[in-house]
Amino acid sequence: MRHIQKVRAAAVALALAAALAACGDAGDDSDEGADVEVQENAADEFDDGTRMKELADSGSVIIGVKYDQPGIGFKGATDDMPVGFDPEIGKILAADLGIAPEDITWKETISDNREPFLQNGEVDLVIASYSITDERRAVVGQAGPYYVTGQQLLVKSDSDIDSLDDVKGTEVCSVTGSTSLENIEAEGAKPRGFDTYSECVDQVLNGRVDAMTTDGAILLGYAAQNPDQLKVVVDPFSEERYGVGYSQDHPEMCEWITDTIEDAQEDGAWAEAFEATLGKSGVDTPEPPAMDECPAA
Repeated sequence: MRHIQKVRAAAVALALAAALAACGDAGDDSDEGADVEVQENAADEFDDGTRMKELADSGSVIIGVKYDQPGIGFKGATDDMPVGFDPEIGKILAADLGIAPEDITWKETISDNREPFLQNGEVDLVIASYSITDERRAVVGQAGPYYVTGQQLLVKSDSDIDSLDDVKGTEVCSVTGSTSLENIEAEGAKPRGFDTYSECVDQVLNGRVDAMTTDGAILLGYAAQNPDQLKVVVDPFSEERYGVGYSQDHPEMCEWITDTIEDAQEDGAWAEAFEATLGKSGVDTPEPPAMDECPAA
């Protein structure tokens, strides 16, 4: 039985659109994130030669996350660490290695460099709204899904776009390398890719593109930042299954990631992470998704 040390992981709660509508004090930055349980003597629990043993022995881990997705992964210019559901999942995994939140090295990761970061060993894990696909699993490992969402549209408040039929022939942006661009092109739109989501939001705000598309949870965060100028429209038209990326050089990480997240789902840590981040939107905490089986070693 492992001995457990409670650590309070400070996090700024970012309000989403539903929270702004629901109550006036939503998004109070005095709110804290979830507790994580940092395992003592964690290295003793892993087999020699595994990447988990190496990380536990080193006492540090590098995790790639987004810095520009309110509620999912966000880091302001003066923030010490990123906040959001993805960083909370990262803290849960690091804690199982005996690594406290303050010992995690966070690396900003955009959609287009997630595979290179893992392949080149620049990060140990990628937890960055990283939708699981067969194409990605051909070149990197993806354990999950730890969260499921769906693609929607972000438009200006006075936009006439309110259905997928309305995007045919219009310019719709997202980030380069994302599945969102492929999906919206299939709906007849003209896709435009940018390096970051914030660039894409700016293009919508200044009228250079007609809409932005990505996962609905992300879009709500941007709408909350600009409630008089932006709105989220259309029902979800895709299923995005977020996974934790790891290098195929270390296939043993899949079972560890899967087991750790399943434990968090069972003991309530997953729900606490959701409620401390995306749950601030006022939405109900969903049932955690079932995790995929890991590929045979």
